[in-house]
Amino acid sequence: MEMKKLLDDSEKYLMHTYNRFPVAIRKGRGMKVWDTDGKEYLDFLGGVAVNCLGHCHPKVVVAIQKQAQRLIHISNYFHIESQTKLAKILVDNSFAGKVFFSNSGAEANEAAIKLARRYFKELVGQNKFEFITAINSFHGRTLGTLSATGQEKFKIGFDPLVPGFKHVDFNNVDAIENAITKNTCAVMLEPIQGESGVKIPDTDYLRKVRKLCDRHGILLILDEVQTGMGRTGKLFAYEHYGITPDIMTIAKGLGGGTPIGAMLATDKVAAAFEPGTHGSTFGGNPLVCSAAIATIDVLIEDDFMLDQCRRMGIYFKKKLEELQKEFPLLVAEVRGMGLLVGMELTTDGAPIVTKCLERGLLINCTAGNILRFMPALIITEKEIDHLVDILAQIFDRLS
Repeated sequence: MEMKKLLDDSEKYLMHTYNRFPVAIRKGRGMKVWDTDGKEYLDFLGGVAVNCLGHCHPKVVVAIQKQAQRLIHISNYFHIESQTKLAKILVDNSFAGKVFFSNSGAEANEAAIKLARRYFKELVGQNKFEFITAINSFHGRTLGTLSATGQEKFKIGFDPLVPGFKHVDFNNVDAIENAITKNTCAVMLEPIQGESGVKIPDTDYLRKVRKLCDRHGILLILDEVQTGMGRTGKLFAYEHYGITPDIMTIAKGLGGGTPIGAMLATDKVAAAFEPGTHGSTFGGNPLVCSAAIATIDVLIEDDFMLDQCRRMGIYFKKKLEELQKEFPLLVAEVRGMGLLVGMELTTDGAPIVTKCLERGLLINCTAGNILRFMPALIITEKEIDHLVDILAQIFDRLS
């Protein structure tokens, strides 16, 4: 189908929930994608942190092919081989004792919210139902996760939302403590706020929050939908801070491009879920679990991929900081951890994203003026240099 016809049909038949660029992507390999006209792009958006191994990684593709020939779907009324294997891998490589599988990060966060409330009501015997989350957080677009999200722009037109959520300043432990009441059941945080502009807290923030939760007998939920699966240079971001949560959610990179999310919890907390209390028809589907197993195998094999992420993250940040020095009136700050990197501008970032698209680069602007980069962990210095060169050309014309 030619590009114009495809774009016209997309506009005609799809609900207008996205501001889409006038490009239709047909094919992807590694860091590159091609549109329906054959134009090549370097992908620094990575499906919004989904394609952690790049597009169509051969091990993931083979795993999908083999599983598709064997069994695509079966009900969760039965035990599923790849689902059980994936759960064991996640437990063996994390703090958790049990896993629940969903189809997305929002669904994983919904499961976390339900589990926390049920834990206190059924196992502790206390009617604790309130959550403390952060201003500028993003936890999803279902009514529950939208209520948890600390950004008003996403909530317009959807009132009334789910009650029981308080929002306080991120990176402020005192604000959390002041918000705790006898009804508080959990604090729910992103280790790094991605959607609001790659906001990284102080190094001791999560440690202090963990101690605070322990002191008040409430749960700590970490939303690692964007920061998990090697994005920060460790399999999970909480590992950087020397703490463990009670509940963690992951998605995005977990399936190497296939739709899967997961909610992980300690055995103690997970015991609150019993048959019938939560579920998902497609959650833990054999096909996506096989893709996820292959993805994790590549991520943790000999620590090579995670080391690559750490090294390229340092290099990427350094190169962007050089741009900041060259264009101090345009670039306010560069921040990041691993390959979750943000460049805060003093101007609107949307035109820069468009100019990059014209030059064969896929990047993202969030919060209006922050360029956000989430490339595959397989990225090379040469590809980073190419991006920086193009940004320098664009900035030079703007300055």
